Amino acid sequence: MLCSEWVPDTGLELFRTHIISDGAVQSRTVEGILEQIERERNGETVERSLLRSLLGMLSDLQVYKDSFEQRFLMETNRLYAAEGQRFMQDRDVPEYLHHVAQRLEEENDRVISYLDQSTQKPLIATVEKQLLEEHMSAILQKGLRILLDENRVCELTLLYELFSKVKGGLTALLQAWREYIKSFGAEIVSSPERDKEMVQELLDFKDKMDHVMQRCFQRNDSFINAMKEAFESFINKRPNKPAELIAKYVDSKLRAGNKEATEEELERILDKIMIIFRFIHGKDVFEAFYKKDLAKRLLVGKSASVDAEKSMLSKLKHECGAAFTSKLEGMFKDMELSKDIMIQFKQYMQNQSDPSNIELTVNILTMGYWPSYTPMDVHLPTEMVKLQEVFKLFYLGKHSGRKLQWQPTLGHAVLKTEFKEGKKELQVSLFQTLVLLMFNETEEFSMEEIRTATGIEDDELKRTLQSLACGKARVLNKTPRGKDVEDGDSFQFNSDFRHKLFRIKINQIQMKETVEEQVSTTERVFQDRQYHIDAAVVRIMKMRKTLSHNLLVSELYNQLKFPVRPADLKKRIESLIDRDYMERDKENPNQYHYVA
Repeated sequence: MLCSEWVPDTGLELFRTHIISDGAVQSRTVEGILEQIERERNGETVERSLLRSLLGMLSDLQVYKDSFEQRFLMETNRLYAAEGQRFMQDRDVPEYLHHVAQRLEEENDRVISYLDQSTQKPLIATVEKQLLEEHMSAILQKGLRILLDENRVCELTLLYELFSKVKGGLTALLQAWREYIKSFGAEIVSSPERDKEMVQELLDFKDKMDHVMQRCFQRNDSFINAMKEAFESFINKRPNKPAELIAKYVDSKLRAGNKEATEEELERILDKIMIIFRFIHGKDVFEAFYKKDLAKRLLVGKSASVDAEKSMLSKLKHECGAAFTSKLEGMFKDMELSKDIMIQFKQYMQNQSDPSNIELTVNILTMGYWPSYTPMDVHLPTEMVKLQEVFKLFYLGKHSGRKLQWQPTLGHAVLKTEFKEGKKELQVSLFQTLVLLMFNETEEFSMEEIRTATGIEDDELKRTLQSLACGKARVLNKTPRGKDVEDGDSFQFNSDFRHKLFRIKINQIQMKETVEEQVSTTERVFQDRQYHIDAAVVRIMKMRKTLSHNLLVSELYNQLKFPVRPADLKKRIESLIDRDYMERDKENPNQYHYVA
């Protein structure tokens, strides 16, 4: 038994000593093997069983590593270094990525077929280094934007898989991904000409990036966080505007007449909107515009769904807290209470000895909850004034100590009108009502006569007359004809007016948002922010008594919930010093003391 085991080992030892150890034999053998492998790498078919036998022999003779593997890895390094340079210049990134994946697959197959298993790790590392690691920045600069722009899911998945194999690969991809989102998002947000589509584009972009995250980047937490950071960064590059446009987008979805979504789809849209809303720093701007639009929806009965309105309110409350939505909730309460009050008022009117032929509906709005409206004194017909007084007597009889202020800008009416074609009902604003009622007296009035009789201020009157004489439903004729209303124009009742509907809504131009309205809303937000800063400074100083400028500013940034510049904080601090709420230290001007 001892003899039979010893003979083969001795044979191998003699073969290694006298044949393979011969420099020329060994060199020619290894050269031949390397030549065959290179031919196979170039696409030719080779005798794999022969290579397996030869390399198995070298392994058995324990010269595989020294005589073959070192040379093989050097040749592999040289081949793929040249190939990487050449292919990066000649091919586009998607093609290059597929080529790298194919090369890695081929090399792994080579290990299975004829190379020693110990060669796999250094071999694959060499290929990855020369085809990927050396070209990471070039691949990302040349191809990532194209892959993301064109939504190339297959190649993006491959990119992630390949980059996860090399050192620093995912870090580089993460950084490039973050910069792409910032760059692409900034293009959406920073272009005023794209404002109309901004919110929809943001939603589409977020959907697209979420899809890439889930399908291609394996929901990697680092990539999810990078995406959130990038969205938050670019969306706040342009202060206030995205917040305003998001509020208007929500308004367009919650307004009656929005036929494009079922209740379930609307709920999904609102959920997506809330994700974008989270990224915004100036949430008070959103609140101001949202409140203004909500007021219009509630007051003219233009809400598509009370359930959707309440759902949106619930989402805002969950996101920002009860303080954020308390005024909005107050608006809904006012509308509910107003319904109850009107039931009582109708009963009250039935008991009056002199009932009116006008049916009055009043909404009682708590001043602190609703947007502020500019009071406007107009000349109401005697019958309307009388009815207002009746309601005032009724309401204050139940709620003594309260003060009622009528808001004619928010009023609307249904007028019964008779044309040659027959009777119609016109659904109009209060201003339109005042103008039309004049034509009960005579057929024609000048612009000046209408202005004097109604007391409506110039711009509002021009918009009102434009809606009645220049719009789709022209119940008045204008002389001379034209789209615009001028001071010298005169107006006649259009008795020939025809319309297929019995009740006709004449568009209320004054209800559309004007530039002034937009500016005043933004200014109101700015004013509110100043009050919040002042209150926060006084609150902090009252508690701390003495504080350095830097520590005070740091505390303010922790407490304030909207973006603010250091220069603005400094102005508010100076203002409070001037008003004796606090004072500077006499020896150290950067130190403040609270003045009790």
